[in-house]
Amino acid sequence: MPHDEGLALYHAGTSAGLTGLGPLLEIGSYCGKSAVYLGSAARNSATLLFTLDHHRGSEENQSGWEHHDPSLVDSRTGRMDTLPVFRRTIEDAGLEDVVVAVVGDSPTVARHWHTQLSFLFIDGGHGLAAAFADYTGWVPHVALGGLVAIHDVFPDPADGGRAPFELWSRAVVSGGFVPDEAESCGSLRVLRRVSDRL
Repeated sequence: MPHDEGLALYHAGTSAGLTGLGPLLEIGSYCGKSAVYLGSAARNSATLLFTLDHHRGSEENQSGWEHHDPSLVDSRTGRMDTLPVFRRTIEDAGLEDVVVAVVGDSPTVARHWHTQLSFLFIDGGHGLAAAFADYTGWVPHVALGGLVAIHDVFPDPADGGRAPFELWSRAVVSGGFVPDEAESCGSLRVLRRVSDRL
């Protein structure tokens, strides 16, 4: 995540957190960079950030793919494991008191979640199935007036994958959300929930 998008994420998270509508939640923590921005926002707005990730890497992080980092493979299991790096990132940032790591499958956790959110950041798997599962599972938990941020939204298919753009388009077309251009930056798009239509 570029620094300007991280700062926009921080400002949007702070703005949402200050509403008192509920905590912040991000889907897709990876090694914790965005959680540092959002954890700082949570601290500044006197709330918490819940970070949700299975920490086994998305499709594009697996061996043979463009964004694979072999240093994140657990030598014991041969599988990706970003949780230790994530934990160190949050500890080094001094955010352990405001960042709560939830390790699990996004749709499974969403089915058992009962807390209203002021802010949702979607940056998990970028395949259509995974991205839409994050959207349909978590968007209903966002309070009216709350914000949804989606990362890697590229209108031109030549610039990036389609799933985040499809999520953003679906949200706008639903009538349940309006774009918040003041909070958006680069490929980070922010929407405000304005109705129950999803």
